[in-house]
Amino acid sequence: MANAGLQLLGYILASLGLLGLITSTAMAEWKISSYAGDNIITAQAMYEGLWQSCVSQSTGQLQCKVYDSLLQIPGEVQGTRALMILATFLCGIGLLIAAVGMKCTTCLSDNEEQKNKVAVAGGVLFIIAEGFVLLLPQAGMEKT
Repeated sequence: MANAGLQLLGYILASLGLLGLITSTAMAEWKISSYAGDNIITAQAMYEGLWQSCVSQSTGQLQCKVYDSLLQIPGEVQGTRALMILATFLCGIGLLIAAVGMKCTTCLSDNEEQKNKVAVAGGVLFIIAEGFVLLLPQAGMEKT
């Protein structure tokens, strides 16, 4: 198996990946559209996210509105919400399992073979979580 330094590097990168996953889930910039009109003063940028939609005006004013009903949200947004939450959950569980299997921890230190299997199981959970992120629907979530 890998040495302790390489495992620690992988664990730090996985932790940063979890932070990025949480950040991207909370962001409102999933779908961006803008309207300039005849005058630049009336320009607006509309941002739609998984949890809210926002309108930014050229005057600097930003107004956000949380989605009121789950039934009014398009299907791709509902599916994306589910996949992002599932990926976040699996990545968090993967971090906990990987911490047990790392060489720099004392958990399961009496059985090295079992410890290696636990570390591999944590890595597999990270890969599965990444797979859920790659399954995200792309239709309707592009810049216009």
